[in-house]
Amino acid sequence: MKETNIKGYILPLIVIAQFCCTSLWFAGNSIIENLVSNFGISLNSMGILTSSVQLGFIIGTLSFAALTIADRFSPSKVFLTCAIVAALFNFGILWSGNTLITLLLFRFGTGFFLAGIYPVGMKIAADYFNKGLGKSLGYLVGALVLGTAFPHALKSLGVSFNWEYIILTTSTLAIIGGFIVGFIVPNGPYRQTGQRLKLTAFFSVFKDLKFNKAAFGYFGHMWELYAFWAFVPFIISAFNETQTNELHIYRWSFLVISIGSLGCVLTGYISKQIGTKKVAFITLLVSGICCGLSPILFHLPAYIFIPFLLLWGFVVIADSPVFSTMVAQNAIPNLKGSALTIVNCIGFSISIISIQLLAFLSEIVQPQYLFLILILGPIFGLFSLRNN
Repeated sequence: MKETNIKGYILPLIVIAQFCCTSLWFAGNSIIENLVSNFGISLNSMGILTSSVQLGFIIGTLSFAALTIADRFSPSKVFLTCAIVAALFNFGILWSGNTLITLLLFRFGTGFFLAGIYPVGMKIAADYFNKGLGKSLGYLVGALVLGTAFPHALKSLGVSFNWEYIILTTSTLAIIGGFIVGFIVPNGPYRQTGQRLKLTAFFSVFKDLKFNKAAFGYFGHMWELYAFWAFVPFIISAFNETQTNELHIYRWSFLVISIGSLGCVLTGYISKQIGTKKVAFITLLVSGICCGLSPILFHLPAYIFIPFLLLWGFVVIADSPVFSTMVAQNAIPNLKGSALTIVNCIGFSISIISIQLLAFLSEIVQPQYLFLILILGPIFGLFSLRNN
């Protein structure tokens, strides 16, 4: 009874903390125009600023996985430490002497320590919820989605909400989130501690065929996800220019990204009824169809364009907690934290390629054809799932 009561309040705390900390992720994207005007960087720097966070996350996950940090040390303390340091790097954006190089370094540092937040948060949830993990990760990834979209919500408040406040708000939230986990969430009852440094963990986790298939499905999903999220403002802006509309870019960007949190929670519940693999396949299929239909998106009236974009935002992330559940359930128990971290590392490496590819193609390809390239991810993921 005591364990049930503990679980009852642990998940909401982890969800709140995850939301607070992951608000750091797209803080730079939401204020790109302000960075351009204040520090003299190019408007085309959005892709490289986003990728610097992703690259930092990748290097961070490689380091955390190689050192098995989340398995050898208390995940809650790792989460707290990384939340504070990531917030400090985010604060660096406020430095008046910033150049593109220093901004990239600050975003890189933020991404590096997000490696001790997002996958470690999933590790903490897995340590508490051996059964019903899919539902728990649904809420957790949903919190990531809301955190990612939150800077767009702040930006949508307009000139009355100064851009510096976005950085102050997201950094403060991250510190609060770190304190919630670090001081209120103890180690979970299903935690298995790795007793020694294991530099071969990166290779050890890929010994199981089911684990590999789940990971490959996730990799296909990641090809599409962050590239889509990074370019949502671009999609809405291009639609406004094509249709001479005046859709509010940041307000709709927030709604399109944040609606994915509902998708994560919903798939978490549905997966308990029909299975994780089937849910992952269906959501990835629908997301792939959205990619395939993207050329017609810019020729639709606004009353169809918006629901289409909301549907895409709903399904593009809905399979993420399902894939994470499949990865966690098929991982070596005492390397579960490292396995989640490693798979995240590879997935985010893939996202850098797709983001940079879209940024490059956006200069030479018309917007309506730009997002067809994203369909490669769902196709690869669906093929992996069919052979699982």
